[in-house]
Amino acid sequence: MNALRPTARRLAAALNSSKDHGMTPGPMALLPPIYLYRRLLRAHRKHLPQEMRLLGDEYVKAEFRAHRSVDNPAHLIGFLTEWQLYAQKIEGNSWVGEKLDKGKVEKMSDEQIGQLYELMQAIQKRGTEGDLQDGDGGESGQNQS
Repeated sequence: MNALRPTARRLAAALNSSKDHGMTPGPMALLPPIYLYRRLLRAHRKHLPQEMRLLGDEYVKAEFRAHRSVDNPAHLIGFLTEWQLYAQKIEGNSWVGEKLDKGKVEKMSDEQIGQLYELMQAIQKRGTEGDLQDGDGGESGQNQS
């Protein structure tokens, strides 16, 4: 256990010395993938309605499965950072009504844009199905009278 103390001290010193005197937040410590994965599923369970939770869980599982074999450290850090920011937003309910950052959208590949579009369609489809089930049949029910 003594071998870990100098490392922890050095890490704490490095984090404290790199701060910009309170002007910007310090670097965010990245969670290991399995802990982040579990945190995301817990956040969905606690903070999202049932339909959104199901869709979110499916998406998280698919993305983490797809990134299991990624070896590029920069890609992994970006992946984990974005998912950790997402978890923080879900837990703080700061995501409601938030628009996508234009800079992030511009950096997306064509494949990512396609995935985003598919996700948008799935959300809209589930929303439409929910409206039909909750209401009295929507507009089609009104036309049948």
